[in-house]
Amino acid sequence: MARYLDVHPDNPQPRALQQIVTALQDDALIAYPTDSGYALGCRIGNRDGRDRILRIRGLDDKHHFTLMCRDFSQLGQLVHVDNSAFRAIRSATPGPYTFILTAMPEVPKRLLHPKKKTVGVRIPEHTFVQALLAELGEPLLSSTLILPGESEPRTMGWEIKEDLDHEVDIVVEAGEVHPEPTTVVDWSEGAPEVIRRGAGDPDRF
Repeated sequence: MARYLDVHPDNPQPRALQQIVTALQDDALIAYPTDSGYALGCRIGNRDGRDRILRIRGLDDKHHFTLMCRDFSQLGQLVHVDNSAFRAIRSATPGPYTFILTAMPEVPKRLLHPKKKTVGVRIPEHTFVQALLAELGEPLLSSTLILPGESEPRTMGWEIKEDLDHEVDIVVEAGEVHPEPTTVVDWSEGAPEVIRRGAGDPDRF
């Protein structure tokens, strides 16, 4: 059964953050709130966690995973950001955007799109997620928690606990969550292409 942790949305309790980080380091899979719905998350090195995410969401290996980053510096260590993208991405983050870019060699191949060698990256504007990433000290492998047959991300922690009680290890509750997913911008070909319109203003690209 999944543990259910109630975390303060504005001042996340250090003890709760440490419990989540310890679980992630032990290869746990968590369901956690972001600035655009709930997401599933695990450490980048958690092979089983990646497979569990695909299984829960009913996805295949062509799914674009997202690496949730604390800041632009961390993002820049994971993907190639050329001059044309640098300013635009930096000015749009943190915020409800996911950017698809060519991955650096350090990113495990199993996380990349098999043909394009790309991965999604984003910097959330969410107090809890920022606190968690700071405590964890590394990016979080993530995917929006949209279940098969559904079109919007989950927003209620207690519902996730009921429905995924035996599929995830921890469900985090941390205040109100908005259901609109991120706007996704593919910048892997050198120019921005908006491939999903969501919470972030797509017109800036």
